[in-house]
Amino acid sequence: MALHKLFDRNVAWAQRKTCEDPTFFLRMAEQQSPKYLWIGCSDSRVTANDVLGLDPGEVFVQRNIANIVHTSDMNLLAVLEYAIEILKVEHVIVCGHYGCGGVQRALGRERSALVDHWLQPIVMLYRKHRAVFDAIEDMDARANRVCELNIEMQIRRVASIPIVENAWARGQSLHLHGWIYGIHDGLLRDVGPTLASIEERDALISIDERVHRHDEPVSGVRGHAIDAFGETTETE
Repeated sequence: MALHKLFDRNVAWAQRKTCEDPTFFLRMAEQQSPKYLWIGCSDSRVTANDVLGLDPGEVFVQRNIANIVHTSDMNLLAVLEYAIEILKVEHVIVCGHYGCGGVQRALGRERSALVDHWLQPIVMLYRKHRAVFDAIEDMDARANRVCELNIEMQIRRVASIPIVENAWARGQSLHLHGWIYGIHDGLLRDVGPTLASIEERDALISIDERVHRHDEPVSGVRGHAIDAFGETTETE
């Protein structure tokens, strides 16, 4: 069977990890204590540990198509509650990616019963502001702009969930971040907003207003350049 190759690869990986670090699996067997919860896309090219350069056990992960936060999603709510109340994560990161197939589908005309029900928040955002989005002639650039705004929309949804509100109300240190990943260059970019309180959430402008404002997301490379020179020549 073809799947036997996966077991062979697993053995090779386990042996390589043990050779490189004899205590690796002993550490992994200990109780996990991640500081980060990653809510990301199910796309097979975007894996949190690889993108962040972290070992297993350092980031708690929830993934779905197009990194959407449905406030009725019991899986997401259970993960969020466990991460915040049991693991005491300090950061919740909603991370999408450019070239997202889910976003591209939401902008198209094909519809089905289940996947497009899941994508409906993006569909409705696009329909509501279609004139603004369609003014972006390049189709990839148009979809990528919706990818960015989708992240901002989902951060607002996370911030409205009572689990998060309760954590802030009791003074727990919890920061929400909106990031996007560039599959073409491997870089994360900060889309925003970054929130750490109910007051910061309530001070946000609406996602409808954000449609008309486009701030360039900042990658670590660009951020370092700005810190060093006050400006950047990086092309993103």
